[in-house]
Amino acid sequence: MRRRLRARVARPAQRAVRARARRGVMSEPAAVRIAGRHHGKMDDNMAFQPTRFRLCGVRQGLRPFSLLPPMSDLRIDRNAKTLRELTLDKLRGAIVQGYFRPGARLVERTLCDELGVSRTVVREVLRHLETEGLVEIVARQGPIVARLDPEQVGEIYELRGLLEANAARACAEQSTPELVQQLRGIRKHIEDAFVQQDLPRVLEFTERFYDAMFEGAQKHVSLTVVKTLNARINRLRALTIATPGRGDESNREMNTLLDAIERRDGEKASAASFAHIRRTAELALKVLAEQEGVE
Repeated sequence: MRRRLRARVARPAQRAVRARARRGVMSEPAAVRIAGRHHGKMDDNMAFQPTRFRLCGVRQGLRPFSLLPPMSDLRIDRNAKTLRELTLDKLRGAIVQGYFRPGARLVERTLCDELGVSRTVVREVLRHLETEGLVEIVARQGPIVARLDPEQVGEIYELRGLLEANAARACAEQSTPELVQQLRGIRKHIEDAFVQQDLPRVLEFTERFYDAMFEGAQKHVSLTVVKTLNARINRLRALTIATPGRGDESNREMNTLLDAIERRDGEKASAASFAHIRRTAELALKVLAEQEGVE
């Protein structure tokens, strides 16, 4: 009689424990020990044996979580990019480098097939590129590649001229041999990329050069403002650096700027920076006018 009563009390408890184990609320070894206490046939000293319990990620006969090797640490690899970030870089690069022409429709289904990602990722990336000024949403048409408006282009270069000339002056006044060495190393990468006609690499290291110059000038707020325009700046830069003979001309202009920074001549550095931006703006507007004439 007592055994039957004990069994009636134990069975519901065992079922509850097993249910918690299946849901992953309780580790499998703990579930086995508790169930053993209720059933009277197992105790804490018994070795863990494969059971019919199933946890998320643990199949019958496999080692329980508690016996797996401990994790070394929980540090996150910050260099590893997410799928969304990789897709954003790829699509941004395609627009900047002219794979998609201004005004071209960006059809989600087509982009999913070409990029090999889900529609959710594509939508998130398109929304982000809209904030960068590379994508426009047109009624009854959807996302398109933003068109380059000459007035906006002129305004972007005007803002660049003010911020970069000011940063060049401050960078020269605070120049150190270490900073100059860093800038010359970046310039070497840019010159090599021009020789190899590797325009994506020119864009990458040109952006690095300006980042280093603004950081060296301690103009952190100005750099933040410039970074909000970087996508549009690189799109225009891709037009100008592809102009015949621009590589040699750009190298001369930038080396003049770098020489002034090395001499700690703030006035000359500011003037060299402003002259470079003025020439770049002229080329960009000329290329845009030629493209509009062709279209």
